[in-house]
Order: sequence, then structure tokens, then C-alpha cells
Amino acid sequence: MNTKIYETLAFNQMRRDLAKETVTELGHSRALKLEPMTKQAEIEQSLNEVDDVKQLNAHELTLPIGQLNNIRHHLKRLAMEALLNGKELAQVAKVLRASTEVAAFFTKIEEEDIEIPALLPYADELVDVRDITKQITRAIADDGTVYDEASAKLQGLRQGIKREEAEIRIRLNQLIKSDKARFLSDHLITIRNNRFVLPVKHENRSAFGGVVHDQSSSGQTLYIEPQSVVDANNKLTGLRSQEKDEIQRIFMALSQELVPYLDAIEHNAYILGYLDFVQAKYRLAKKQQATRPQLANDNQLYLRAARHPFIPRDQVVANDIYFDETYDMLIITGPNTGGKTITLKTTGLLHLMGQSGLYITADEDSRIAVFNEIYADIGDEQSLEQSLSTFSGHMKNIIQIIAQADSHSLVLIDELGSGTDPKEGAALAKAILNRLAFQQASVLASTHYPELKAYAFDHPVATNASMIFDEETLQPTYQLQIGVPGRSNALDISQRLGLPTEIVSEAREEMANETQSLNEMLLDLEERRQSYEDKLLWVKGQVAEADSILADIKEVYQRMSADKERYLERAKHEANVIVSDTEEKAKQLIGDIREWQRNHPNGEMIKEHEMIAKQKEISDLTQEEKNLRKNKVLKKAKKQKGKHHTLEAGDEVKILPYEQTATLVEKRDNMWLVQMGALKVEVDSKNIELVKTKNQPESGKRQRAGVKAAHAKSVKTELDLRGERYEQAMVRLDQFIDSALLANHPQVTIIHGHGTGVLRKGVQKYLRQHPQVASFEFAPYNMGGKGATIAKFKD
Repeated sequence: MNTKIYETLAFNQMRRDLAKETVTELGHSRALKLEPMTKQAEIEQSLNEVDDVKQLNAHELTLPIGQLNNIRHHLKRLAMEALLNGKELAQVAKVLRASTEVAAFFTKIEEEDIEIPALLPYADELVDVRDITKQITRAIADDGTVYDEASAKLQGLRQGIKREEAEIRIRLNQLIKSDKARFLSDHLITIRNNRFVLPVKHENRSAFGGVVHDQSSSGQTLYIEPQSVVDANNKLTGLRSQEKDEIQRIFMALSQELVPYLDAIEHNAYILGYLDFVQAKYRLAKKQQATRPQLANDNQLYLRAARHPFIPRDQVVANDIYFDETYDMLIITGPNTGGKTITLKTTGLLHLMGQSGLYITADEDSRIAVFNEIYADIGDEQSLEQSLSTFSGHMKNIIQIIAQADSHSLVLIDELGSGTDPKEGAALAKAILNRLAFQQASVLASTHYPELKAYAFDHPVATNASMIFDEETLQPTYQLQIGVPGRSNALDISQRLGLPTEIVSEAREEMANETQSLNEMLLDLEERRQSYEDKLLWVKGQVAEADSILADIKEVYQRMSADKERYLERAKHEANVIVSDTEEKAKQLIGDIREWQRNHPNGEMIKEHEMIAKQKEISDLTQEEKNLRKNKVLKKAKKQKGKHHTLEAGDEVKILPYEQTATLVEKRDNMWLVQMGALKVEVDSKNIELVKTKNQPESGKRQRAGVKAAHAKSVKTELDLRGERYEQAMVRLDQFIDSALLANHPQVTIIHGHGTGVLRKGVQKYLRQHPQVASFEFAPYNMGGKGATIAKFKD
């Protein structure tokens, strides 16, 4: 990808900000060299790695990588059999120790079942260097000094050095406390040329003998090594020389021990630097409140609430910037300083970030396209050295863009065609856009030319967009509106700011009428187009919902058709079982009657109550059906009817234990004497049910029964309320529930559709409050799902 745009789109600043989040020199260097990728799989892998760091952060974990130097130069010297000093060995030791700690960290992550699939492979690449790590860390401290325990000889030498230093200090302290102290300019021991000395007044230089090693800047004080400690200082110097030789030997030995591990150490350092680089990506994303972008399979990018990362969050205005299948060229118009340029830069920078494996400053579910090249002509390209005008500078840049752009390119052009005669500039701008459209490049271009608004309206792959301007406050809102061209506000703004009306009027007259009309026409057409697109979107949604419902209905019908034969066979089988059982019982009753006849050869009359009992047994063979007799609503109505009428002699009633009709004869306390055929018996009042009062006409009974039967048969189990007004729907629902209860339906289905949810809430509120509704729930998916509610009644 061409690097010229890195500075134009502030990608270099993004790389510098990323580098600040690293802790290793290799990670820092890698961040400064960050490059966008053009292969979708590589971008996905890079983003997945950042996702894994985010997952670790969610568990309050971070990769244990501290500040590490770049040790490549040290390793190259080791490969040449050179010697590393203590500081260099300490830097190598830090890398070795970090390798061991990171490997142990990944092992712990696997044991705790934390899913980081993109980062785990790097754990396998870390080479085990624990042995050499222990050798170096036992000998070398983090600051590069050598521990006493690095070798037995070094430990002995340092103990000897300490003894000699202590002996020398004792002797010098004795001199300080003696009568010779008056010859000293200060009562202290100091060191010059790595030897212990005393500060002596210049005039008393011979008082101690020995060697002068230095003098003060004034010359009044001499730093003298007294003769009494010369031999001890000589011995100390010898011990220190031996210490230095032993340290050099240790450095050589450790350097040689590292040679076999050079490749492993270099690879481990690379892995640590890369992991630091990935962790820095997440740190930067967290600081920017950025999110992971999705990758589009084509050039249909969609940036949701996109904002420029270098504008403070409390000041930036977020915008939706998108292409769809109908256009890949966006012509943005609007006032100066209205946000056109920053919109172009935001689009370009977020794509550079996303293709580099960085999170972007846009809302979740934002989608970026994967471009092979991003070109930008933004800002003043004037070159004084080349004596080019502003127009020439821009045109030179655009010529290069046209020569290289293709269908995998994003082209950003600010103020297309500006810097020259407006008519020529507009004509040239249209020709440039035509070429880019022919090359199938994705284009965002800003302009002030009204001719380009018409171009975007007419061109099949282009559309208008504008930066909204608040005409009340005369301030830009920085809001991008796609689908609507911007219009010139210069005259209106000037008039509102106080420019005399006659001047503004004269300017309006000077303007070409067709230009003003063109702006107004384009604005009106775009508004109409947007309205039609909104309506079309709504219609598509309705059609999709209808198709879904139709598919569900077809599925239910197919299932019902498939189940029909099985249910019929099951019903026939159950019916045959019932019939067979009934036949057996009927045969038994007939046998009982015949047996009775044999036992009464003289033809004695059968008593009425015995015949009634046998008759009831035969009636009991009939299978009871779920009909209106079990409907609690009707039972309650009958009870209410009984309460309103006091039983009187002559009323026609039903004797419940015998299921027989009788006529009331006489009241006897809580008992009634009733006439059943030729038999009179006493029956408890609670076992009597009124059928017809003595004064009720016979025709009325038959008429009401006929109406009820017809009504019950006509009541459906499903009510469709879609399209109904809320009040009318509630009335229909109330009537439907009453009818269903009278028809003794065990359950019903109310179709209210999805819609706004008002009907659904009203239906379920009614069902929740109805005393005869046992429960209700949404229909199964294949029967309407949340577009219908099934209500079940109490038994």
C-alpha cells in the first residue's frame, strides 16, 4: 500500500500512539512499522489475537512481559565469539526469564480453560531455555553487576578486598585521631585514583610522607596517601585487579554458554516482542474506546457512528458512513468547515486501522472493506519548490491515482475540481469521476459544484450526501446525511449576518436561475427518493413477514395432512374398543332381563322402579361426550335460573340420579313427591333440576335449544385480529371468548400479529384477567410464533 497517505490520514500518528503502549524495544519497533494487510485471512487472524488479549483482560490477566531491550545486536556479537559485558548479559537474562514466565502463563491459561485460540500457538513456539536462564540469573544481577556467588574465587577475592579496606580505614582513622590531625584540612577519609587518601593542608604536606594523588581546585588541600598505608593500598589494588580478571572470566564463560542457544533466544525474543505488540493493540483500543470491525466480502463498507480517533470523544460528532449494493461513489456537499474533509479522513484512517489489525473508533457491527490500495487527495498539494499552483498540485496527485486505481481501491478526493474556473473544474470533475466509476473504484469526494449534485443524482453508481447546516444558529452540525445533496447557504447566511437586503437581492438576481432551480429540484427529488426507499423497505418487511407466515401455514398443513390418517386410525381403534365393550355389557343386561323373565313364569308385572334402573344401566353404556353439559358457564347459568324460580307442583324436572324426566306433585320438607311414568317416588330437592315450569310454552323450549345447538356448532377455535383497531379488537375478543366457553372449546387461538405489539399486549392483558382462562402462551413457531397466543380454559 502506498505510504504517502500515512501522513495525510494521520496513520503515522496512530503508529506512534501504538508504540507508546509497548514495553519492549522489539514491540516498539514493530508498532512504528505497522502496515495495513490486504489478505482477509491475515486481518482476521490479527484481530482474533486482539480479541484474545481482550478475553484475558476480562479475567483480569495480562501477559507477564516487562521492559525488554532489543538483544539482536548482542546475539550477533555472540555469534562472532565476542564477549558480552555484565549489562548486556543482564539484558539477555531478562529475555530468558520473560520467556520462561510467559510459557508458564500459557500453561496456567490452558489449565483454567480460558479460550484464547489465536494466541495459544505462540506458546508452542517458545523454546525452553530454563537451564541457561538459571546459570545467568545466579551470576548476573539485573543492573549487570556480578554476584559474589558467581564463583568461589570471586567470593574469596571480594572477602579479601573487604578485609584490606577495613584495615586501611582503621589505620587512617588512627591518624585522624592522633596529634597529627591538626595538619588535616578535614577529618575524613576519601579515595583518589582508586586508593585511600587523607586531605592534608598544603603547608603540611611532609607531615605524613607518602604519595600525593590530587589537590583541590584552590591548591590549599592535597590528597595524600600516607606512607603507613601504601603497602596495604598496593595489596588492595592487586586484589581488585584479580577480581576484574575473574569477572571477565565469568563473562567469557557465560557468553560461551549462550552460543548454542542463539537461535532459540532470538526466536523467543521475537515472540515476546510480538506478544507485547498485540497487547499494545488492545491497550490502545481500550484507551480509544474502539471496537472490533467486521470484514465485508465486497466493497460495501458500513461504519456505524464512526468518529475520528484524534478528536476528543466529548467534542467529536459520530457519523454513519456506508456504501450499499446500489452505489460505490459518494459525492459529499455542504458548507466550508462543515466536516466534509474530516469525514473523508475518518473513512480512510479507520480502514487503515482495521486492515492493520487494530480495533476502530466506531460502534460494534461496523463493517470495513478490504482494499488493496487507499488513495487520498486531501489538503493543499501546492509545491513552492516545483512552482506548482494549488490546482496543479492536486491534478498531479489525481493523475497518479487514476493511473493506479482499480476495483480494489478506495479513493478519497477533497474539493474535486477546485482551484480553477468553476465551469472547467466541474466538467473536469465529472470526467474524473466517470473514469473512476469505469475502473470500479470506491470513491468519496467532496465538492461545492452544483453540477456534481446532478451528476450524483443521475449516475447509476453514485449518490449524494451532505453535511447538515443549522440555519437558525448559522453553525455547522458536522452531521453527515446520505441520500440528500447539500445546498448553498451563502446568501441566506450573509443576509442573517446583516448584509443589506438590496445587496443580497442583487446577488440572487446575478445567480443563474437554472442553478438555483437545479439545487431546489435536486433537493426535492432526493427527498422523494428517500421517502420511496423508506416505503419500499417497509413493504419488503411486510412481504417478508407474509412469506414467513405462509411458510409456517404450509408447514402446519403438511404436518396435519401427514397426521390425519394416523389420527383417524387411532380414533377407529378406540371406537372399536368402546363398541366392543358396550356390546359385552349390553349382552349381560339382556341376559339379566331374560333371567328375570324365567324367574317369573306367571307373567308378573315388572315394577316401574326396576325398569327405570335397568333403563338407566343401558343409558350408562353411552360414552359421555365433551359437550355443553360440562360447561361451567352453562351450569352456573342453570343454577342462577333455579334461584330465580321456586319449584312448584306441576313443574317439569329432571331427576339427576336416574337421568329421567318427572313432574313435581307435592312438597314434603326437603323432599318432593314426583311422578315418573306410573311410579311416584320421593326425591331429595338437591337431586332435582328444573326443566320447564308448568306455565312455560312447549315451543319456547324447543326454539331455545335449537338456537343453542346451532350456535355451539358455528363457534370457531381461532380469532384473527390483525388489522383491527385496538378498541374494536377488544370487543371482538370478549364476544369470541364468551362464544368459545358456551361451545365448550378446551382452548382457542387468537392471532394478533407482530406489528407494534399493542394488540398482543391488549390480548394477553384480557386473558390474564379473565376468570375462566387457565393459562395462555405464544403459539409454536410453525403456527405463528409470537404473532399468535393460545389460551386454555379451566375444566
